[in-house]
Amino acid sequence: MTLALAILPIALLLALMTSPWPRRWLPLPAHVAVPIVAVLAYALRLLEPGAGSPTLIHAATIDGVLSSLTPLAIVFGAILLFKVMEASGAMAVLAARLRVLSPDPIAQLMLVGWAFSFLVEGLSGFGTPAALAAPILVGLGFPALRVAAMCLIMNSVPVSFGAVGTPTWFGLSGVDLSAGEIGEIGWRTALVHAAAAPAVGLLALRVVAPWSQIRPRLGFVMVVIASSVGPYVLASRFTPEFPSIVGGLAGLIGAAACVRWRIGLPAASRSHGGDQTGAPASVADASPSGPVLAAGARSMSIARAVFPLVATVILLAGTRIDAVGLKSLLNSDAGSVAARIPALGEAWISPALVVGLREILGTETAWRMPLLYVPFILPFVLISLVSIPVLRMSSATTLATWSDTLRRLARPAIALAGALVLAKVMTAGGDASPVTRIGLALADATGESWPYFAPLLGAVGAFFSGSNTVSNLTFAPIQAAIAGTLSLDRVTVLALQSAGGAMGNMVCIHNIVAVAAVLGLAAKRPDQMGPDGQGPGGRGPGGRGPGEVAAVLRLTIGPLLVYAAIAAAMAGLLGVVYG
Repeated sequence: MTLALAILPIALLLALMTSPWPRRWLPLPAHVAVPIVAVLAYALRLLEPGAGSPTLIHAATIDGVLSSLTPLAIVFGAILLFKVMEASGAMAVLAARLRVLSPDPIAQLMLVGWAFSFLVEGLSGFGTPAALAAPILVGLGFPALRVAAMCLIMNSVPVSFGAVGTPTWFGLSGVDLSAGEIGEIGWRTALVHAAAAPAVGLLALRVVAPWSQIRPRLGFVMVVIASSVGPYVLASRFTPEFPSIVGGLAGLIGAAACVRWRIGLPAASRSHGGDQTGAPASVADASPSGPVLAAGARSMSIARAVFPLVATVILLAGTRIDAVGLKSLLNSDAGSVAARIPALGEAWISPALVVGLREILGTETAWRMPLLYVPFILPFVLISLVSIPVLRMSSATTLATWSDTLRRLARPAIALAGALVLAKVMTAGGDASPVTRIGLALADATGESWPYFAPLLGAVGAFFSGSNTVSNLTFAPIQAAIAGTLSLDRVTVLALQSAGGAMGNMVCIHNIVAVAAVLGLAAKRPDQMGPDGQGPGGRGPGGRGPGEVAAVLRLTIGPLLVYAAIAAAMAGLLGVVYG
């Protein structure tokens, strides 16, 4: 496959979702554009001369459809928890208490969008931080689409050590590395993220709030970022597993302390009600009344209101930290029972409810999904069910909550399936895959300057897969080979790969689709969305808005490029220090 054909699906996807011409039918929403591009990529791989057996491409397509069940299950659970808290009034109570803690909008954004998300990423990964933080911020009155973009941008710094360090210690397992080298990669990765963190935090805030609001609170923002990033970097010197957990906990404590003693905050902070027009300049100027509590929620204690979130975080911690003993159990394939499905492969299930399909179409392609480890049944569905009596929801309200959750999944399911099929088809075939060809072409074009561009390859991997772990598994061996060929420091190049995989999460299509689905944005048609994706009005030419994915992508692409520039600068610095 030529480089032009390898790049074609990416270019077409961006054009279909963002181009304003021709006005009558572009841009297309994600649930239309992504499947179209996936079909094109599939056809190109089948028609590629010398691509080998078409069976591999067919198997990759099946793998993509099955793999989409994981993000779809997470989205279902997150929407369900959100709807339970919303319908019961718990979200309104939580928002009201957060306003009491601090009516300052920037403080709220940093507490929830930065510190809380940092901790959840360290515990879980899988896109859980945005799924938990974004609804809280929307409940506080911030515009949903801008909150989605902000959460994706902020949830980049902790990603390399998310899910108890999985992207680092497991994602780099395809390269023969010693424990010492893995530790050193983690340390250098953390340094790259630490250098980018202040800019990332400010750029994320700027998506939601005007600079005139941020500037007087700049000291507060920097102290909160430093309170999480400092311990995060220090922890990375000793272990690749706990930096984001340590940083998240420290950040929450630091943010709460700054709010309590008004460190870096103006003497008088105004409350806000959010701006539903999408103009960030009016965040602080909307109605100060905040969310109106429903009659049933007025008597709800804060302990009951926060129960779903606290229980979710505790259960995530219990299922992720090895010392508890549940992580290995929930991922165990032991004692599995298998059955051969003619012409398809071998389906299997273990007592721990790990399900999978081996030898898809007779190839080595395999799919696997640990139902109890993926944040779906545990914690989201279980906590949602337990919360129904705790929050004293009526049967009618409960039924409506489940119905609304299922209704929201239709379009995201199509978009997610298309995104994962596209990812699998584009990465199938190892060195012959289109994504690998793009990476090798970049390396050939840059030569010894490759370290400055190495993070972009990691970002490309995350763009397709939505996972820093998968990006590292796919591209770490290539990065190591490039480093060896060009006599570059392998540890530094791999650290830049891991940092790039983290920053690429903010522009990944299926991550954007997922958070948009949780917030209900994916249920809107393009012609129902204004420039901020909030509703009618402000339509683009021909009466069509940009669509939820394109609108979020436009808000996140700039911060990604800034992140890449900072990573490139750090590549030069690390090259000087480590040779």
